[in-house]
Amino acid sequence: MSTWLTDHKVELLRFSTCGSVDDGKSTLIGRLLYDSKSLFQDQLDALEKTREFLGDQTVNLANLTDGLREEREQGITIDVAYRFVATPRRKFIVADTPGHVQYTRNMVTGMSTANLAVILIDARHGVIEQTRRHAYIASLLGTPHIVVCVNKMDLVDYSQDVFEAIREDFDNFATRLQTQDIRFIPMSALNGDNVVDKSDKMPWYDGPALLSFMEKLHIANDGNLNDQRFPVQWVVRPQTEEHHDFRGYAGQVAGGVFRPGDDIVVLPSGVRSKVASIHLHDQELDEAFAPQSVTIQLQDDVDISRGDLLVGPDSAPYVSGEVTAMVCWLHEKPLRVGGRYRLMQNSNETRAIVRELEYCVNVNTLQEDDDSDSLRLNEVGRLVIKTQKPLCYDEYRRNRVTGSFILIDESTNATVAAGMLLRPPIPPPPVEFADYAI
Repeated sequence: MSTWLTDHKVELLRFSTCGSVDDGKSTLIGRLLYDSKSLFQDQLDALEKTREFLGDQTVNLANLTDGLREEREQGITIDVAYRFVATPRRKFIVADTPGHVQYTRNMVTGMSTANLAVILIDARHGVIEQTRRHAYIASLLGTPHIVVCVNKMDLVDYSQDVFEAIREDFDNFATRLQTQDIRFIPMSALNGDNVVDKSDKMPWYDGPALLSFMEKLHIANDGNLNDQRFPVQWVVRPQTEEHHDFRGYAGQVAGGVFRPGDDIVVLPSGVRSKVASIHLHDQELDEAFAPQSVTIQLQDDVDISRGDLLVGPDSAPYVSGEVTAMVCWLHEKPLRVGGRYRLMQNSNETRAIVRELEYCVNVNTLQEDDDSDSLRLNEVGRLVIKTQKPLCYDEYRRNRVTGSFILIDESTNATVAAGMLLRPPIPPPPVEFADYAI
């Protein structure tokens, strides 16, 4: 295991809040910021001025994340808002995502990099359509952990029966999801019960408050530490007197651990070399791991360009010009089978044609509609895509970085879809790596 994972005491956890409109997502994040003392004085002053201007009796904590005028006027979240929280145990990046079905694509954006999905449920309403929609999308996006926060318990007299009924209902739906780690916490974000501090109003609940749960959540194994993956984003050639012969490859480690002396294979060419050195700014590193952004120098002068992938010789990805993927459609203009798009996977870019729409998913029942002929805004389906040049990729469940892509409309340059690559129905033969002669 990487020394960074064992030596550093403060880890970074990315989590995203989701749920239906008015379930209290923005209020929950505001409460986290407020009670954990993660606010600056000018933010506190702005909250107080807003309270006085609107004539409210109490501070509206949702205003800490609902920054757009339309959000404050309508009392809903529209755009994804990111906030930062830090405690002595852990640092957090919070994505407050919209609950309205119209903004599902915004929710996909905020959830795509999260370690944890915080799904809020209004205790008065229980599990509803948006609850199931967001739980399914969180699972589809490979979110390793889900915590279901049954909010507004103060409005149901902190009833254990209400909480248990909601947990049973969600558990019945969750049996069809791929996320296995699901926890439940009863709370009142408005009053602060079980958010930062444990509440004494629900003695029947013996679990932790939300912040304590997130501080102790084990995420070290969420990433792929086994398969070496390094998408090349830039070829570094300083062209200075001091570094006139330097040639390195810059990018972000997407999997595994790289060390000087490691055997390496360049894809798609298949040529071999070894790692000579690893650089971070002006320092040489003994190792590099996800998600570090570094420059790797190889022992041999290999023909490598942007979009190539450096991998370990014992963990080859799939290499194919035809891929199958689950796709969330993000644009008002519907998908066209046979349509031409530009596919971007990390730093790799190629033209692509949608050959087939295998089915569209009903996210409420998880049933597959084989008769659907198109995908529309916020719909999810399974596609077969033919690419102009082969993709080097992993199954999304194995690596969220090398297993994801976006589709871009060539005529408008608009991003129309986010995709998760699947294991090929018939796995291609093993990649034959070439021997590189020095």
